[in-house]
Amino acid sequence: MIELSELEHDALVEIFNIGVGQAAAAMSGIVSEEVTMSVPSITFLSRADAAHLLEEAHRKSHAGAPDPGAGSERICGVSQHYEGAFQTEAILMFPEDKSLEIVRLMVGEAIPLAELTEMEQEAMSEIGNIILNSCVGTLANIFQQELHGSLPVYHVGSSDEILDATGARAETVVMMLHIDFILEKHQIHGYVAFILDITALHDLKDQIDRYLARAMGQA
Repeated sequence: MIELSELEHDALVEIFNIGVGQAAAAMSGIVSEEVTMSVPSITFLSRADAAHLLEEAHRKSHAGAPDPGAGSERICGVSQHYEGAFQTEAILMFPEDKSLEIVRLMVGEAIPLAELTEMEQEAMSEIGNIILNSCVGTLANIFQQELHGSLPVYHVGSSDEILDATGARAETVVMMLHIDFILEKHQIHGYVAFILDITALHDLKDQIDRYLARAMGQA
C-alpha cells in the first residue's frame, strides 16, 4: 500500500475540511440548525480493516444504550461513482438509527415514524449528494482537474454488504474519512469512504504532490 508523507496527509485533511465546511453550510440551511463538520482523521485501510472499523464505530455509538443489543447493526450508505483525475467510488455512511435522526431534523418533529422511514432513502440520498459532491468538488478545484459523478445510490446493510455493493474487493484500498457532524443539539459521527484501486491511489498521490508543488511555488 502506498504511504503518504506527513505533508501529503496534512494537505489531504485540509482539503477535505474545506469540502465538509461547504457541506456543513448547505446542511445548516436544510435542517434549520447550525451544522459544523470536521475531518479529524484520514486512514488508508484494506477492505477487511475498513469493514472492521465501521463495525467497531457502530458498537461504540451504542455502548451507552440501555440494551446494547437494541441498536441496529445495519449501516445506511449513499454511494456515487466518480471519474476524471482519478477513479473512485465514494460512500457516505452512518449507523441506520443516526440516519433516521438526520432525516427527522430535515423534515421536522411532526412526521410519524412510518412516514419518516419511507422518506429516508430520498432524504439520505440528498444528504449524500451534498456531502460527497462538496468533498469531491473541493478535490477537483484544488487539483485543477475534473471529476464527474454519477447519481447517488442508497444502500442499507452491514458494513461488509455495503462495501461489497460498491465494488470494494480484497485488493482495493479504502481511504476512510472520519467526519464529526456537530449540530446545536446533536453530535453524529459518520464516515466517508473512497474505494481506490492501485492506479487510483497512485493518481491521487500524484495530484496531491502537484498541488503541494504549486502551493510552494515550485510549478
